[in-house]
Amino acid sequence: MHGRLFVYILASGRNGTLYIGVTTNLAKRMHQHKNEFVDGFTKKYNVKNLVYFESYPELQAARQRERSMKKWNRAWKMELIEGANPRWDDLYESLLK
Repeated sequence: MHGRLFVYILASGRNGTLYIGVTTNLAKRMHQHKNEFVDGFTKKYNVKNLVYFESYPELQAARQRERSMKKWNRAWKMELIEGANPRWDDLYESLLK
């Protein structure tokens, strides 16, 4: 996990509120989201389930992908999630293995 950059999508539940972010340490960032260590959107709207992520070797590519995905309409985001994670499983536990 370490040394790469991650673009990730969190959801409050299946078809729920979505959040898109970028980080260098996905496991640590997820721990922060899950335990509500940072005030903000995810804490306010209870958005804690990791439903999708991609890794990138360079910051510029990761940030560009994040910006692009944030502009997508909801249907495109849902299609991306369901293509990789049709049951909307919380992928956080898989990061810890």
